Amino acid sequence: MPVALASQLREGTKKAHTMAENTGFVSCFLKGVVDKVSYRTLVADLWFVYSAMEEEIGRLAGHPVVGPINSQALNRRESLEQDLAFYFGGDWRNLIRATPGAQAYVGRIRQVAKDSPELLVGHHYTRYIGDLSGGQILKNIAQKAMNLGEHDGLRFYEFDAIADEKAFKVNYRLTLDSLPIDQAMADRIVEEANQAFHCNMVMFQELEGNLIAAIGKVLFGFLTRRQRSGSTEAVAA
Repeated sequence: MPVALASQLREGTKKAHTMAENTGFVSCFLKGVVDKVSYRTLVADLWFVYSAMEEEIGRLAGHPVVGPINSQALNRRESLEQDLAFYFGGDWRNLIRATPGAQAYVGRIRQVAKDSPELLVGHHYTRYIGDLSGGQILKNIAQKAMNLGEHDGLRFYEFDAIADEKAFKVNYRLTLDSLPIDQAMADRIVEEANQAFHCNMVMFQELEGNLIAAIGKVLFGFLTRRQRSGSTEAVAA
């Protein structure tokens, strides 16, 4: 008997979703505070994560549970490569390194693909549907915060192969609900989706230090300019 996996994933990850949004990096991002150095590090980390996920899911295209969710229209690796070329230049492959958090995330994906491929559904749902749902909003925030062109460094958020995002998500949920799994496996997939949120939170927390340092430099520069301006005014008076 089919299980309502889509609604279980939505309800079962609400707490983790909220926690991820409340990390310092994401909270600042949503408020329009975006440091380009921190952001390009995130883009690099995501490239490692999506490369692993798309490689493993592609390899499991014939798997009865993993295969049905495999969609080329969702794949982000090529989009991220365009963004990396924008931020790092043509030699980006030799310039980027995965942070420890990204390395752990990739390791988790590889382990799950090997030991229990069905659990990749939780990772797939967490990343891709989140990207598809909030992509345009996040793109606009990043574009304004970093003063970017319409597409420069923002391809990650653009799903050109999906004409109707709402209809796509409806079909995706139907696919989740039709997967040949029992309730015990559904519970494990929801648990793994929460683990995916945790992996994302670790990456975000790593970026907080860079963001705080960047904000500190801006604040220091502002205060220094004010002090100089104040000194000049005092002399002039």
